[in-house]
This record gives sequence, C-alpha cells and structure tokens, in this order.
Amino acid sequence: MPSHSGLFTVIERAARKAGTALRRDFNEVQHLQVSRKGPADFVSIADKRAEQTLFEELRKARPDWGFLMEEGGEVKGDPDKPRFIIDPLDGTSNFLHGIPHFAISIAVEEQTPAGKREITTALVYQPLTDESFWAEKGRGAWLTDQRLRVSARRDLSEALIATGIPFLGHGDFVQWSRIFGAVAPEVAGIRRFGSAALDLAWVAAGRFDGYWESGLKPWDTAAGLLLVKEAGGYVTDFRGADRAMEKNEFLAANDGLHVKLHKLVAGALR
Repeated sequence: MPSHSGLFTVIERAARKAGTALRRDFNEVQHLQVSRKGPADFVSIADKRAEQTLFEELRKARPDWGFLMEEGGEVKGDPDKPRFIIDPLDGTSNFLHGIPHFAISIAVEEQTPAGKREITTALVYQPLTDESFWAEKGRGAWLTDQRLRVSARRDLSEALIATGIPFLGHGDFVQWSRIFGAVAPEVAGIRRFGSAALDLAWVAAGRFDGYWESGLKPWDTAAGLLLVKEAGGYVTDFRGADRAMEKNEFLAANDGLHVKLHKLVAGALR
C-alpha cells in the first residue's frame, strides 16, 4: 500500500462519507428534489447534501483553510493557507438520469513561494465502483494502491479520445466542431461520458489515451489535472502552453500523443 499524507486520509474519509449518501440517493433518484441553476444546468438535493458533508468534514480537520465549491461558492480562509476545490457531484445530469457515471472531485490548492497557486493533492472518487483515483504532487498517481501511468500508445489511429460536447447554454459549439472535424478522422474513437473529473482520471489510468474540452470550471478539472501530470501525462491549453486553467482549455495525453493532438487542435483553430 503506498504511503500518503495525513491530509489525504482526511480527504478520502470525507469523500467516502459523502459517497455513501450519493449511492443511497442514486437508488432513490426519482424522489429527489431538483432545481434549475440555468439552461440545462441542474442541482439536486443530493449535490447539496454531499457538498455539505464534504465541507463539514474538511472544515473540522482544517478550520482555517478556504473553500471553492460548485454549489456553495467561495468560503474565505486564511490567505496564507491552502484551500479546497470541491465538486460534490461531477456528472449531475448522468446522476439524475440514472446513468452510473459520476464522481466526487476534491483538490487542494496551495500558494508557492513564487506567489503562484498550484494543485498539490487530488482525489476523484467514484462512489458506485468504489474507485479512488488520487495523487499528491511528486508522489505519483494511484488507483487505491495501484500506481497509475498514462497510456503508452503513440499512434493516433489506435487512440481513444474523450471530450465534452457543448449543449444548451454551455460551450462553444463552433470551436468544438472544428476540433472534432480535425481529430475524429485520425483516431480510433471519441467518447463523451459526461464527467470531466472522471475523463481526466481515466486518462491518468490509461483507459483514455487523450482528452480535450473547454468552458469548464475549476472544480471540474483541478483534481484531474494533477492526476494526469503525476501519471506522466501532459496537460496544456489548445495551443500547447502551460495555461490550461487560465485559458479554460484542456488538452491532455501522454507526451507522444499530446504533440500530435496539439497540432491537430491548433491547426483547426487557425
């Protein structure tokens, strides 16, 4: 069993507690109270309960840390301390339609001596499969106690690529269509499963060979980015720069495929 920090133990314990409630709610999804946040953007009582559980458990362990949460927004903490970035239910639409593909995503963001902020701890937890994808900076990425490595494939014709497709009120369909038109003819397949956190975790695990998407929120991607990097992968914006979070563009793959995907994507956007 790989060693991990006391902080990760706290995070995983909180995720498993929230996950127990999500499993119960998923089995009773037809009875959940659901409200609309915006066009094709829903929130259920399950999201809110899971987030409250995560907040209470993590706040108890780190009372002076800040939070950035999908439903609760930002909760200020000591500016010199790290903060948690939380998505209590990534894949809400799947959840509400009875599709068993969703996850809890938790990341820790710390300030570096240079004044920048970086993700140092990450967990993507799938409650239904009990899969715990986790990483700590400099210590690798793991699926429970199994070391993760990104796919070793080098040929686009063998690659399975994940993406998110724009939908009502969300995303740039024109941009996405141009990228799809460039990538799809070159690869073995493209998948859209509806959870960015799990897409990135699956890239880290080598289940997907690459991934692209834009128009996401920090809580969708923060944990997944560290997972991919610690599994030996690369994550950049669409033009190959190390500004994925800043530009809100995410292109992830192993080193060989990333170069090829980047050329296709950048070329499509000229």
